[in-house]
Amino acid sequence: MSKRVLIVDDTAFMRMMLKTIITGKGYSVVGEAEDGLDAIEKYKELKPDIVTMDITMPRMDGIESMKGILEIDPNAKIIVCSAMGQKALVIEALRLGAKDFIVKPFDADRVVEAINRIS
Repeated sequence: MSKRVLIVDDTAFMRMMLKTIITGKGYSVVGEAEDGLDAIEKYKELKPDIVTMDITMPRMDGIESMKGILEIDPNAKIIVCSAMGQKALVIEALRLGAKDFIVKPFDADRVVEAINRIS
């Protein structure tokens, strides 16, 4: 059975790009969320194997959303997706329990490598 992925990003284009990369490698995208609050609800509902998490989003950012997901499931596998200018936030996310990070703009091979490594 293929790994089930939840994509969290406030930009529809980024979600589409990630979905294309992920499904092209045989993984299943079970849901998408456009902010941190939506991500927590979708995580509870869908129980994905892996989450790709943007950091800067409206309503609730990726750091707070990660905390919420990890409270629900301490074993959640979250990959942070961030622009390089957010280095301090990426470090914070890794400290909190993110399994990896991907720098925007995405390199398709790097996305696949991160998912393969933590799945």
